[in-house]
Amino acid sequence: EPGSQTSEAARGTGRMLPAQPFGRLLGRAVGRSKEEVRAAGKRVLVAGLGNYGLRGTRHSVGMAVLNHLAHNLSVADQWKIDRHCCGDVAIAKLDNVELVLMKPRRFMNVNGLSVAGAAEAYNLSTEDIYLVHDDLDKPLGKVALKLGGSARGHNGVRSCISSLSSDRMARLRIGIGRPVGEAAVDRYVLGRFTSAEQEILPQVFEQAVTMLLEHIRQRDSVKGSPAACEEQIRAPLETEGA
Repeated sequence: EPGSQTSEAARGTGRMLPAQPFGRLLGRAVGRSKEEVRAAGKRVLVAGLGNYGLRGTRHSVGMAVLNHLAHNLSVADQWKIDRHCCGDVAIAKLDNVELVLMKPRRFMNVNGLSVAGAAEAYNLSTEDIYLVHDDLDKPLGKVALKLGGSARGHNGVRSCISSLSSDRMARLRIGIGRPVGEAAVDRYVLGRFTSAEQEILPQVFEQAVTMLLEHIRQRDSVKGSPAACEEQIRAPLETEGA
């Protein structure tokens, strides 16, 4: 009869097997598709941390790097609002890897909610996530990439660790230096770069994007056990501008 599902075994015994709800079958198919992507390790999330309404400030330099990355990957005109993670998202390809670029539409101290939302929406583990953020302890012009570790006083990273219940995300840290003299740190990080600093920012962004893409390619090319892969990409990388 229309709408019924039977098997040869069911016909042989004269019994009818219950129909499987379409939603359940579709859910299983989607679940298998997501697991295939995850098992292949061919998708990563790159999140630029910052205050969405305060673009152009030192504290939001991670978002500026994401803009440069999107331009480098020819997806600068493809940002779309993703309500699942409350962020701007653009999808790019790097060789065989799909890159989910994301800028949270939240304040820095709750950026982690957007990162966790994106990780769930795109079925990613914490090891598939790169956080791009400012670093007071490094001078402007110095960029470093490191796997895991504490937040080191950074509220955006702390929010990500709390929301993801893990500290194993890779960090691309962009040096912004510390304020001189008695200047308050909060006013400094929420302030804009000086004219002199802005002149070297394009070079800093290019360094950061080059380091990030090289690391993702290295990660994708590593063969062998997960432990061997982690050992090869765990070492911190650093570079300084001229």
